[in-house]
Amino acid sequence: MFKHILVPTDGSPLSEGAVLKGIELARALGARVTGLHVTPHFQVLTYRTDMLEDTREEFDRDSQAAADRHLAFVRKSADEMGVPCTTLRAVSDDVDQAILDTAHQHACDLIVMASHGRRGLDRVLMGSQTQRVTTHSRVPVLVWH
Repeated sequence: MFKHILVPTDGSPLSEGAVLKGIELARALGARVTGLHVTPHFQVLTYRTDMLEDTREEFDRDSQAAADRHLAFVRKSADEMGVPCTTLRAVSDDVDQAILDTAHQHACDLIVMASHGRRGLDRVLMGSQTQRVTTHSRVPVLVWH
C-alpha cells in the first residue's frame, strides 16, 4: 500500500503525536518515513516578537537548532520502532507548499500530519496549513488531531 510516508513536524505536542502515528503506520506497512521541518525565512518585519531583536545569523542559528531538535525526535522515534527514516529541513514562508513540494520531490505516497484545530477568526487570520495541504495534495493526507 504505502511505501514512503512524509511526517512534517513543527515540534508541538500535537505534531509529535502525528509523527508517532505516522511512524507506527510505516512500521505496520513495512514503509519508510521522511521527517520534515519547515523554517520561515528571516524577516525584518514580523508578527513573531521573538524575531524582532534577532540578527539574520542569530535567527539562522536558532532556526537550525529548533529544526535539529524536532527532527531528532522523528529520527529517535523511527529508530526505536525499527523504521527506516530520513529527515529534511526546508526554509520557506509557505509551509504548506514546502510540504507538498517535499512529498513530490521525494516520491512520498502519504502525508501524515497534525491539525491544530483552529476555528473562527483565528482560522481566518492564521489559516490552516493542514487544510491547504489536504486541498492541494496529489497524494493522500492522513490528519491527526
